[in-house]
Amino acid sequence: MLGPIYALFVKDIGGDILDASFAGAVYALAAGLTTLISGKYFDKIKENELIVVLGYVIIGFGFLLLGTINSILSLLIIQIIIGLGEAIYSPAFDAVYSKHLDGKKSGSQWGTWESMNYFTMSVGAVIGGLVVTVAGFKILFIIMTLMAFSSALYIYLLPRKVL
Repeated sequence: MLGPIYALFVKDIGGDILDASFAGAVYALAAGLTTLISGKYFDKIKENELIVVLGYVIIGFGFLLLGTINSILSLLIIQIIIGLGEAIYSPAFDAVYSKHLDGKKSGSQWGTWESMNYFTMSVGAVIGGLVVTVAGFKILFIIMTLMAFSSALYIYLLPRKVL
């Protein structure tokens, strides 16, 4: 919901295009480095769904903090938090999704997931722009926070079979 208008948010808090680029780089670096570690560590955990929950909670916390930003430094710190949440969530989600694939159709099933992801990003981009236009960034961050926490709660409440 924030992606296409992220640079406008950075500008609103006193930053410029370079600051927005640096914040994106810090997020990607934090997520990339942590994903290497979390992917190996989470292979040892039987209930990867709980790791997905943890990732969503951290991401939601980061989204909540976005509404409190008062400097570029605080933006960078929050981007690291969101990157860590993504790094925790992503490998665990992929592991859970992969467990439920039909081996003969895994390519089309991953393709369906990726298409759904892009379609959701498309709708989210428009909704994010509308929300910010009508109500501002803080309301957008509250909505993003609620969506992340709701996803965490939903996944937590799903029945799981531990092998």
